[in-house]
Amino acid sequence: MTAGAVLPIFVALPLIVSAITALSPSKKLNDALSILIPAINLAGGIWLYAYTSTHGTIGHVIGKYQGGVGISFGGDQFSAVMLVATMIVAITANWFAIAVGETQARYFTSLTLVLVTGVTGALLTADLFNFFVMIEVMLLPSYGLIAMTGTRHRLLSARTFVLVNLAASTLLLVGVGYIYGVAGAVNIGALRGAAAGNGPITVATGLVIIAVAAKAGVFPVHTWLPRTYPSTSAAVMGLFSGLHTKVAVYMLFRIWVVIFDMDERWNTLIIVIMVISMLIGGFAGLAEDTMRRVLAYQMVNGMPFILVMLAFTAGGGEAARYALAAGLLYTVHHMITVGALVLNVGAIEETYGTGTISKLAGIARRDPLTSAVFVAGAFSIVGFPPFSGIFGKVTIMLAAAQPGDWRSWVVITTIIVASFGALLSMMRVWKEVFWGRPMQNYPEALNVRWRFMLPSASMMLLSLAMFIGAGQMWDASTTAVDSLLNVDAYSTAVLGTDPVGVPNVAELQGGN
Repeated sequence: MTAGAVLPIFVALPLIVSAITALSPSKKLNDALSILIPAINLAGGIWLYAYTSTHGTIGHVIGKYQGGVGISFGGDQFSAVMLVATMIVAITANWFAIAVGETQARYFTSLTLVLVTGVTGALLTADLFNFFVMIEVMLLPSYGLIAMTGTRHRLLSARTFVLVNLAASTLLLVGVGYIYGVAGAVNIGALRGAAAGNGPITVATGLVIIAVAAKAGVFPVHTWLPRTYPSTSAAVMGLFSGLHTKVAVYMLFRIWVVIFDMDERWNTLIIVIMVISMLIGGFAGLAEDTMRRVLAYQMVNGMPFILVMLAFTAGGGEAARYALAAGLLYTVHHMITVGALVLNVGAIEETYGTGTISKLAGIARRDPLTSAVFVAGAFSIVGFPPFSGIFGKVTIMLAAAQPGDWRSWVVITTIIVASFGALLSMMRVWKEVFWGRPMQNYPEALNVRWRFMLPSASMMLLSLAMFIGAGQMWDASTTAVDSLLNVDAYSTAVLGTDPVGVPNVAELQGGN
């Protein structure tokens, strides 16, 4: 058995175990499996990173069909880093769900494991249609999770979530169908460079990008995210924040590098959209009335910080490598930090029964650990040391500064202004919720329990470790980006040496 044959196991394992947990009456077994299965995939991601660093990108076609015919999987260091980061978030969110008793719901564990199945498959698939399938595998349990957990507004939010994602999925499927119609293939490796010089393929792939961007919560299709995620439970919002949007980031990076060949003609459009998205995400949280809605806009704010890096990859080479590595580093930081903040706020909600800003005050005196974790997360999200956000922001600004033209000035200025907006949002929450007079309507003995706090505190310790080990994190990011940029190795791995039905990209471009 080749190493590539392991890749489908990453997807099959959580799917099989989800069926076991659906049938099992044992809560203890289900709780253990909700942690164990993502932990196994986490270990597998570490193995994948180490193996591909030595042997290069690996691939596998289900059933050993020839490349271009069967369902292809591909794994490199880029997908390995994303797999490790998403599994860390999944483990921590499930840990919090166990701590607060959310896994009492009969099918909670089963649904989260199906979600993990879809995430893993989306990160390892080498086929756009299979990516659509894995997105649907992610969404089906998400519909259940968003409807069965959270506030009394969850059903209204679930309706919005379903409608938006169904529309985006329909557009995604139409785009994939058009790509097959004009190119004759949907294998990512077979489409290398296809959208860089062919109008129909560019339009078809553009539909896919719009659909994926909608799922990432990027302007102008962002408003659904802060209106739906906070209506779920904190554990589910933590899962969604680290999994749904970041899978979209992964595929946008892959499509941009492989299919668009980093076509610089789209750089201005990318910058305009991302600049607007930064400003909206940075300041819109100031108008929200609950802590988790404020954090939801920090999710909206984080996506353009990552995706604007695509506009600084023109010409490839060292500039592209630096920009993509900065985007990847910020992605991992954002997953850890936002996840920690959401679970921290969730611990407050579980204790005091509300996350409404106007109903809380003086928590810094009652719960110093809870307050310390929030401050640490706020420092990290804004970009203050000693947490991972400082290096994420600095590397992004350095990458944006490389061209030294109007793009650099616009993006760097917007990053500073949007970060100031995020600071104001975090300061408002601190002032209203953590500072001020002690609350009179709660007994003095009521405090956030340690078991509620440990998941978020662990995430912030990881953010601190990322700050201390910034050099190692940067090395891992640049190495992962090198594998992303090595399109020849990726195409060879996912197509094999004798692929079938692979379009001649030169003819497609020549026919434009």
